[in-house]
Amino acid sequence: MTLPVIANAVARALFLDRHGLAESPAVRDFMAVIDRLGFVQVDSIATVERAHHMILWARRNAWRPADLDRLSSRGDVFEHWTHDASILPMAHYPHWRLKFARDAVGMAALWERWQRQGFAERIDGVLDHVAAHGPVMSSDLKDDSAGKSTGWWDWHPSKTALEYLWRTGRLAVARRDGFRKIYDLPERVIPAQLLAVTPDPDDTVAWACAGAVD
Repeated sequence: MTLPVIANAVARALFLDRHGLAESPAVRDFMAVIDRLGFVQVDSIATVERAHHMILWARRNAWRPADLDRLSSRGDVFEHWTHDASILPMAHYPHWRLKFARDAVGMAALWERWQRQGFAERIDGVLDHVAAHGPVMSSDLKDDSAGKSTGWWDWHPSKTALEYLWRTGRLAVARRDGFRKIYDLPERVIPAQLLAVTPDPDDTVAWACAGAVD
C-alpha cells in the first residue's frame, strides 16, 4: 500500500487552519474562535499572561483579559471540566448533563480518599449557604479548615464540597476574581432555556464523537 504524502507547506497550512490561526487576527468575533476551538483551557500559570488569554489573543489581537468576564456575564460561555478546567460555548451546556451524572457517581468515593475526609457532610450546608447568600468563593467558607494546608491541592472540606457540587452540575462558576472561582446556583448563571434541556445520553455521545472527529 502506498501511503499518501502531504507536502510540508500543505501540512503547515492545514495545522494553522484547524487551530484557527490562518484568519486575520484583527477581527473581533471572539465567540467564533471559542466555538471553532470547542473549548479553551483555563490555565493557572501566568509567566507572561495566563495561557487562555494568550491563546485567544494569538487569534484575535483585540482580546483583553476583561473580555472573558464580559462573555461570562452575557451568558455566552460557561466554565467546566474537559481534561481540565475550561471555557466552553454556553450552547454546549446541555450535553454536560451526562458528565454531571457520571461524575456524581464516580467522584464521591474517590475524593473521600484523595481529599480530607468530611467533605460529603458539608455538601448540603454549602449548597444551602449559596442558595441563601448568593455567590461565594472557597475563602468565604474557610473557617472549617482542619489544620494548615499542606499544598496546592490540599482543600478544606467546604472547598472540596464546592468543587464537587460544581463538577456534578449542582453549582456553576459565575465568574472568576483574579483566578479564584466564584460559585453560584446554575439557575443564576445558566440561561433558563438551556438549563431546561436534558439531551438523551445517546445524543450526547454522538455529539461528543462528532466533535472529536471534527
